[in-house]
Amino acid sequence: MNVLLVNGSPHQNGCVFTALSEISSSLARENVSSEIFWIGNQPVRGCIGCCKCREDGAAGCVFADPLYNALVEKLQNADGIIIGSPVYYAGPPGQLCSILDRVFFSAAKFLKHKPAACVVNCRRGGASSTFDRLNKYFTILQMPVVSSQYWNSTHGFTPEDVKKDLEGLQTMRTLARNMAFLLKSNAAAALPLPEPETPVATNFIS
Repeated sequence: MNVLLVNGSPHQNGCVFTALSEISSSLARENVSSEIFWIGNQPVRGCIGCCKCREDGAAGCVFADPLYNALVEKLQNADGIIIGSPVYYAGPPGQLCSILDRVFFSAAKFLKHKPAACVVNCRRGGASSTFDRLNKYFTILQMPVVSSQYWNSTHGFTPEDVKKDLEGLQTMRTLARNMAFLLKSNAAAALPLPEPETPVATNFIS
């Protein structure tokens, strides 16, 4: 079993990395492997709504840049997913949303029903709205959202600050144990996935 930890911060070894590292260590104690994947700090192309990725025979997003290809490959092979984000004006940074918009739309078949969670770090405020924004990626793809003992957030302006947030770090450890429990439970049950209905799209018109 393995969990992909996506570092959505432009700072590779910053506050978000510190929170994800706490999760990674706790997963290891549960005999679940993990990998931290950093999206980098370069500009990221966003989705343009062309829907080419949904056409028959499409291999994915038409803008198949290296970041997109690498992330999709990692997500495809992961059993669980945790996305980490800093807080920018009470929301995730633009680069993270840009890549997630493309991945969750074009590579949905690799994500459906996989357990997922997000964690956020803020200096002081805006964590709850960022947390809410990221969870919506999971619920639209029927992904079980793994919870913890509190909303999944840490606080601090530097990694050293985050290490002093004892409640936040405990929340990360609890999240990791809950993720491991759900993955092991799913593996032990070996139940088939729910029978899907044919999707219905209702466009609202006057």
